[in-house]
Amino acid sequence: MVFKFIISEKEKAYRMETEAESLVGKNVGDTFDGKEIKPELEGYQIEITGGSDISGIPLSKDVEGLAIKGKLLTKGFGMRDTKKGLRLRKSLRGKQISNTTVQINMKVVKAGKTPLAEVFPDQNKPKEASAAAPAAK
Repeated sequence: MVFKFIISEKEKAYRMETEAESLVGKNVGDTFDGKEIKPELEGYQIEITGGSDISGIPLSKDVEGLAIKGKLLTKGFGMRDTKKGLRLRKSLRGKQISNTTVQINMKVVKAGKTPLAEVFPDQNKPKEASAAAPAAK
């Protein structure tokens, strides 16, 4: 199963897609070595902060296991500016990563030797002006 990873540092987030079967079974909040997902990330300590499944339902730290549960929320996932006392029932998936997980959000706890800007050089380029502006007729 191919996972989409979002790895965040203080100033920037980097994306990558890869197969990392070693993450199946880990939970939101767990820390692991970066070399488990990419050899160039050796020395990095990465924490799983969240994710979403195949249908876009977010992983929740508060729900155990793999199942989808309806949870009554007052703030957080998908709750915009709410009126005082407003509660909504939202579908949330358990905190465990499985084969139905598509996106995994992470943050760097301890940096390695190589900066992430060098590990992901194609994401470090500035956007071209021609791609941002529509063509004039």
